[in-house]
Amino acid sequence: MLEDDAALALHALGWILSDEPRAERLLALTGLSPDELRASLGEPPTLAAILSFLAHHENDLVACAEALQVPPASIAAAAQRLEGPPA
Repeated sequence: MLEDDAALALHALGWILSDEPRAERLLALTGLSPDELRASLGEPPTLAAILSFLAHHENDLVACAEALQVPPASIAAAAQRLEGPPA
């Protein structure tokens, strides 16, 4: 399941990066630089941050879900799985 979640996060990132203001907002809210984002793309916390970014912005969540042809709830659920259990 985590492989599917990771793939979803990477597809979502492609959608996010297709719009420069949205991409800049992702970087600002996650605190990642473009180089840090590239370097950490295989790490669950980064993938979770990408999906959480969408889950916290309903308009983007719905638009991305439509573009990727998945239910919006699946994006939010994947973010939670990638974040792991609460500490």
